[in-house]
Amino acid sequence: MDGYLDSESTTFVGSHVTRGREGILKNYLEQYTTREKMGTLAFSELQVKPLCAGYASVLGHWQLERSAAAGGNAGGWFTLLFRRTPGGWMIILDHKSAE
Repeated sequence: MDGYLDSESTTFVGSHVTRGREGILKNYLEQYTTREKMGTLAFSELQVKPLCAGYASVLGHWQLERSAAAGGNAGGWFTLLFRRTPGGWMIILDHKSAE
């Protein structure tokens, strides 16, 4: 969660919309209750595009590998919007789709 801007406007879009870093963390902890359910996450086909001074987007594919008992493999596409802050580049929008 360190990569997400600590702001109520930080947004995650998946099966529903969640705003705020704390809400995003809460959803993550509810979905991935064990190390087995977290599995191993990999990213591929990354495309980084600077948008303007201080903003960039990243498009890529995500793949989660885990046992069938832990929920099985999953994957899809994501788009991230980053904003440059005094602390570095931070995610302000995370949009995930599942295949």
